[in-house]
Amino acid sequence: MRIAVDAMGGDFAPREIVRGAVEGANRLRGLSKVILVGDQDAIRSELDACPGRKDKIEILHASEVVGMDEAPALAVRRKRDSSIGRAIGLIKDGEAAAVVSAGNTGAVVVAATLKLRTLEGVERPAIAAVLPTTDRPFILIDAGANTDCSPGMLGEFAFMGSVYSRMILRQERPAVGLLSIGGEETKGNEITKETFGLLTESPLKFRGNVEGHDLFKGETDVVVCDGFVGNIVLKTSESTALAVARWTKQEFLKNPLRLAGTLFLAGALKAMKRRLDPEMYGGAPLLGVNGVCIITHGSSSAKAIFHALRVAGDSVHHHLNEAIVEDIKRMGGEA
Repeated sequence: MRIAVDAMGGDFAPREIVRGAVEGANRLRGLSKVILVGDQDAIRSELDACPGRKDKIEILHASEVVGMDEAPALAVRRKRDSSIGRAIGLIKDGEAAAVVSAGNTGAVVVAATLKLRTLEGVERPAIAAVLPTTDRPFILIDAGANTDCSPGMLGEFAFMGSVYSRMILRQERPAVGLLSIGGEETKGNEITKETFGLLTESPLKFRGNVEGHDLFKGETDVVVCDGFVGNIVLKTSESTALAVARWTKQEFLKNPLRLAGTLFLAGALKAMKRRLDPEMYGGAPLLGVNGVCIITHGSSSAKAIFHALRVAGDSVHHHLNEAIVEDIKRMGGEA
């Protein structure tokens, strides 16, 4: 299996991207080649400084980089030789089975949609963010690809998220919820009310509306919403987790006895840190495009890139896209 990696995307590119790619190439079974796409001189310099075998690493030069602050559609059109565009192009050309990028999320969505097109029966792709709960992770879909959605699109997101939960997160029959302002069927705007009816009639295990305070209870495996709401939820959740960690540290440091008590809590604190670490979940897949695309956080470390490669490999191995198409067909081609 060959996976392309946008080596120039992210705050710590290319150093952390290269290091994560080398680790993935050496540790992940079934991965025959990692293709690092970007400035070949910068990539080679980082490779020379990185420990580990490099025989499974290949470099594809790309002369341009899409900045994190650039307008996605405009950048993709103007920068024909960007690392994002060239990496995604490898899937289109059959040179790679998947792509991983920590770069401009909007540019990845635009480039993947234009170059790979959507799967049969899918109107728009969606970002599926994986978030932790007390028992198991859940999927928030869409987490930012589509700010305005029709009920049919939300229905498709529900099916795609359910397939991902079942095949990659190993939930036998995922419980699907619709994010709204109340648990009752009559709560929400016209879009969510109509979507409620569509999901009720679908073969999915639909548990109805879920509210914000239900998200982290571990009772719902797939939470459906439009990308505008989903992105706000995602970033609010991330900032809350960071704030709680910072406050906890501050409280322990205020008192010597509290600080000494951390020795007894070390195991629990490490376990909680690991559960809250978004890098362990391997990034967010862009579901619905005709190829496997994994989008990781802009501040991704080598560890995040390694896990993104792991998830990309799992998605290809389990024929994720084929399963999505089958589920969409089973519901008659529309949500």
